Amino acid sequence: MLNLFYDSYRVLSSVYSGGAFIKQALNETPIEERNRSHTTKICYGVLDKDCSLEYELSVLCDKRPKQAVRIILKIGMYSIKYLGTAVYAVTDNLVELIKKLGKGGTSGFVNAFLRKYAKTEIELPQDKVKRLSVEYSYPEFAVKRLIKDYGEERAKGIMSADTERTAVRFNKGIDGEKYLTDSRWEYQKTPFENTFFVNGFKRNADFDSGVYTFQSIGSVAICDQIEGGQKLLDTCSAPGGKSVNLADKFEEVTAFELHPHRVSLIEDYKNRMGKQNVTALQKDSSVFDGEYEQSFDTVLCDCPCSGYGVIKDNPEIKLRRTDDDVKNLNQTQYEILNTCAKYVKSGGYLYYSTCSVFKSENEEICGKFLKNNPNFEEVVIESKLPYERMKRGISFFPDLSYGAGFFICKFKRK
Repeated sequence: MLNLFYDSYRVLSSVYSGGAFIKQALNETPIEERNRSHTTKICYGVLDKDCSLEYELSVLCDKRPKQAVRIILKIGMYSIKYLGTAVYAVTDNLVELIKKLGKGGTSGFVNAFLRKYAKTEIELPQDKVKRLSVEYSYPEFAVKRLIKDYGEERAKGIMSADTERTAVRFNKGIDGEKYLTDSRWEYQKTPFENTFFVNGFKRNADFDSGVYTFQSIGSVAICDQIEGGQKLLDTCSAPGGKSVNLADKFEEVTAFELHPHRVSLIEDYKNRMGKQNVTALQKDSSVFDGEYEQSFDTVLCDCPCSGYGVIKDNPEIKLRRTDDDVKNLNQTQYEILNTCAKYVKSGGYLYYSTCSVFKSENEEICGKFLKNNPNFEEVVIESKLPYERMKRGISFFPDLSYGAGFFICKFKRK
């Protein structure tokens, strides 16, 4: 267990102190393969419950411990409270670990704190927002936004969603159901062709040869909405999942991406899946380029967003996003949609999507766009994935749509 906790500590240190994404940290940190699934569970769990753990630390500690010690304590708290690991096993191993890290002077504190934590019933705050923040481990600003957008009970449903599904999408020409059956994987069909939920699915050489890929069910649902045609522009497209998916529907796909290193991700993705009709370009989608004016049958604005619809898959978002970040994103989202609308041919389609559940990032952006662009009209859409119809567009919610929190709205250029 010592090695398990040590690996968890190193991964979490990369996230808390180094600013890494959890997936990046797990990939780049050498960890024992036999403990990988357990290490992953602890790391995701600690990040997911960070708001709750921080509150409990503040109640039990007179002075906030330094970062390294806080990470050790959170690993212990999560293991005791959520994994049911024996208190003595947690404390003994974490005391040994803190010594191994050269912080033996705090070993007595770590031991005493974790034993106290295991015996103490910590009361929730009296204030409603603070209480919900601790109870569901969501930042207070996000709790306020969800209550404002959907009311308290609906907000609780969204925050309590705990569905985790691995969606495997097979490449065109591959019989995914036969592949899974022959490989003896237990699977569940999704509403979308050749896409399956497979618990515990492990990547093998067929991933590298383009037999299948991993794509979230919400992302697949967005692609399913988009009608095929000759030329598609996918903006803000890295790492390339939607561009590659939609390459089967269009003769040509142009993928814009702001950052050079992320353009290479799209190139790698398209090459792996054999979609040579995808062209990746380094472009700022918020800045108009006259070369592309009215050049595309279809434009997808899959805009940068807070990510609060995919929080279970990216729990580090809870550490980093603020209310001001969302407000700044709103401006960027509108600029991208307003700019890229100019690239749509007469009679063509424009789609706006995010992986957020906040209305300010979704239907409010679309309402503002329609008000200022009378040459576009909304097209009413349906989906095979359970959804809710909004004032503009449709939303998928984590507690309704197999864990997916996405939004999409369709427009037509008159």
